[in-house]
This record gives sequence, structure tokens and C-alpha cells, in this order.
Amino acid sequence: MRILRSSAILDSSAIHEVRYDAPRRTLSVWFLGNRRPYHYLDVPEEVYEELLHADSAGNYFNQHIRHHYGFLH
Repeated sequence: MRILRSSAILDSSAIHEVRYDAPRRTLSVWFLGNRRPYHYLDVPEEVYEELLHADSAGNYFNQHIRHHYGFLH
């Protein structure tokens, strides 16, 4: 079943919260100590799901999201 919108608080030393908007393909990421999210654009739903289930959300983010998608802050 395809999701429309989802959010999660992560057990991570780098990322506090993530939200995904499927119709817009936007992944919003709140880093620890930062009140404003980064909005990553045109992110496939599979990437969001993999981030949620990664052993290390910070490592997954650095390897698969950070330099692979445009963002707004």
C-alpha cells in the first residue's frame, strides 16, 4: 500500500525527525539542534523507507541522500 504522508522520530545521533510527502516526493529532515527542516526534493518513497529501517540513519543519509537530491532550507 502506497503512503501519502508519513513522519517518524528516529533513534539517531544526527537526525531527530523525518517526514515524507509522497505526492510531492519531498523528504523533510530535522537534524538534532536545528529547528528548521531541510526539504529534499524528488526523493523516491523507497529511499524514505530504507532510511527508516537503516541500522544507522545518519550513515544512510550521508551515503544515499545528502549529495543525491536537491534541497531547500
